[in-house]
Amino acid sequence: MSFVNLLGNYEEAIAMILFGIGFSNLLLQKNLIRKIIGFNIMDTSMYLFLALKGYVAGRKAPIVVNGVQSVTAYVNPIPSGLVLTGIVVSVSVTALMLSLTVRLYYRYHTLDLDEISAKLKKEGL
Repeated sequence: MSFVNLLGNYEEAIAMILFGIGFSNLLLQKNLIRKIIGFNIMDTSMYLFLALKGYVAGRKAPIVVNGVQSVTAYVNPIPSGLVLTGIVVSVSVTALMLSLTVRLYYRYHTLDLDEISAKLKKEGL
């Protein structure tokens, strides 16, 4: 019974698998660039999940055409608006993380978190 549900919702399962890949990448990698990539995979999986939850088969974009004003004829525009807002925020956060990573590299000449931590302890910070 649960396998049938999984086949019916394979898109959501893919989004969850992608989230797991990104989360494990974020936790297990020592390189800061790889951590940023894992964070972006997590973001993308959440946008995929929200877009899938907002989609209803047979409905159209919420633009009134031919005088059809029934609510059941259109999809809810809020999930797509949340996805667009999330993408903008994600790009900004990624740019900030990359700029901080560049600054860390110029200061410590490495992107390995263990080496940066050891150099910080050595400096007494």
